[in-house]
Amino acid sequence: MTRYWVTTGSTNPEAVVNPLAAACNEWGYVPDRVFVLGNPGVANRLDRIVTLVETIVEAYGGDPDVERTSLDSETEFQAIVDHFQAAIDAAREEEGEVVVDITPGRKFMSAIAFQAGIRFDADRVAYLHVHSGELFGRVYADLPRSGTTLYDFTEVFV
Repeated sequence: MTRYWVTTGSTNPEAVVNPLAAACNEWGYVPDRVFVLGNPGVANRLDRIVTLVETIVEAYGGDPDVERTSLDSETEFQAIVDHFQAAIDAAREEEGEVVVDITPGRKFMSAIAFQAGIRFDADRVAYLHVHSGELFGRVYADLPRSGTTLYDFTEVFV
């Protein structure tokens, strides 16, 4: 079964890759395909994010295919929805499993990601809660396990 991970970019690469590392570690969820949404505000960070995504997935025995979606403006709301829907639809066509990560990005992007994940029936809608602001900017491997909680909102709202 093909596993999909769908997320947005961020000016803070750790906000993008830490939930992925947590899912690999805590859920054993190692994706085969990763979809990352970029916009002009995060364009200069996307190469770093993709490199980190590949490093994390490979460390858990995977070989990810990373696909980027680029926006001309961060407020292309329908294009944001389309990014998530396209990945969920692709997973369904392959009878795969899909996780939508709502952790990184601007608030409206997280809101759209949440809505899309629930509406289009993602298997999981993930959010990595970092308990203390003192821990922001650190990679998952350097975070104490008691300092984070990985939530699946499909379980919270059943």
